[in-house]
Amino acid sequence: MIVEIVDKIDPGQVYAELSHPNSGGICVFVGAVREFTNNEEVTALEFEAYKSMALKEMEKIASEATQKWELNKVVIRHAVGKKEVEEPVVVVGASSAHREACFEACRYLIDTLKERVPIWKKEIFKNKTVWVSAHP
Repeated sequence: MIVEIVDKIDPGQVYAELSHPNSGGICVFVGAVREFTNNEEVTALEFEAYKSMALKEMEKIASEATQKWELNKVVIRHAVGKKEVEEPVVVVGASSAHREACFEACRYLIDTLKERVPIWKKEIFKNKTVWVSAHP
């Protein structure tokens, strides 16, 4: 199990982290900064985290998924700081014997992270900034 809060995400390293001889399926979700929100142009996003609490909650989520879907490996990694359009900000992944389990687990990992982990997002537009995420 890998859970991290980092300054920069390299999606290319995730396959090696999830690879396991008993895994026939590896599923990865990468979230990135998109250019438009509600028809307004986004220039960047900025993320802040309550790091110690966030890591503890990420570990709980990874453990829950591992038990529920009998996963071989799990990765949850979120970036903090200012991120430009198209830059990855979060990656979650799961590996398991079969594809159904890793697909379901991957969705659970990202959805539950967004619900429970104290990471906050500020959208930066050309003429304003808006905090999107309230405290969980």
